[in-house]
Amino acid sequence: MVHPALEPYIRAVQANPGPHPRTPSMDARRAEYLELAQAIRGTDEPVVATRNGAAKLEDGRTLPTRLYLPENDEDKALVLYFHGGSFVLGDLDTHDGLCRRLSADTGMRFLAVEYRLAPEHTFPAAINDAVDMFRHVVTNWSDYAAPDAEMLVMGDSAGASLVAVAAALTRNENLGIAAQVLIYPTLGPEMVTESAHKYGVGYMLDLEHLRDDYSRYLGDFADHTDPRVTPLMFEDLTGAPPAILLVAECDPLRDEGLAYAGLLEHFGVRVQILEAKGMVHGFLRMGGLVPEALEIVDDLAEHMHHFVDRAST
Repeated sequence: MVHPALEPYIRAVQANPGPHPRTPSMDARRAEYLELAQAIRGTDEPVVATRNGAAKLEDGRTLPTRLYLPENDEDKALVLYFHGGSFVLGDLDTHDGLCRRLSADTGMRFLAVEYRLAPEHTFPAAINDAVDMFRHVVTNWSDYAAPDAEMLVMGDSAGASLVAVAAALTRNENLGIAAQVLIYPTLGPEMVTESAHKYGVGYMLDLEHLRDDYSRYLGDFADHTDPRVTPLMFEDLTGAPPAILLVAECDPLRDEGLAYAGLLEHFGVRVQILEAKGMVHGFLRMGGLVPEALEIVDDLAEHMHHFVDRAST
């Protein structure tokens, strides 16, 4: 059941479905996504500073970054963060409010990454960006965090998919990742679960639109069984970092998120599952509309802190 505070917005979405994603230009979609993000973010949490930068990767690529330093920086952890947006939308600004809130709540530094988007850069460009950023941060640790700080990797939606894949691909590289934090991840273009059937239309994330964005993301790559496309197809996740997996009750992606938690556990990976009752996909950024969403942000921050504290002992 949808949270009462969300019901008016769900009714509005169901009464006025948006245009097909191919109708507006990609520039128009991105501008609208940013405008919506700014409208729903709520009040910013205090942050000592944000530092815009650029990560120079080994092959000459440069990715924009934003480092968040909270007022209560405990020097315990750096969180490497990848935003959502169906692999085609989003940037440092669309998820700025969430990064500020989580950085303040955890007392951890956040390093947000603006990875390459489709359709300009198709699969596996974003995967390569995530993997290379994992390695870049470890190699250049002193640029971002205290020497003894722990590293967490985190993403929401499409960003969570990138994090899950990159964490799996680098699991034997001794990167020292204390935890992977996966927020309502999308885990492949098929989307045939019970929650997909129940909530796939009219609950903030339209699966027809997401499938279309997957087609832009994958381009000519047609193998949906490749675990880089569908992480549920990984045949071995032994040694992957411990995970926090947050799902929303009324999200079409809920069941595949829970399935991925089960897959990680099958290979001996420690997993904490958080389910946000009554919430929909993308709710963590809706603090301006639904104050209750901020309480769940606080709960997530507490669980992240537990992983850091355990890694430090």
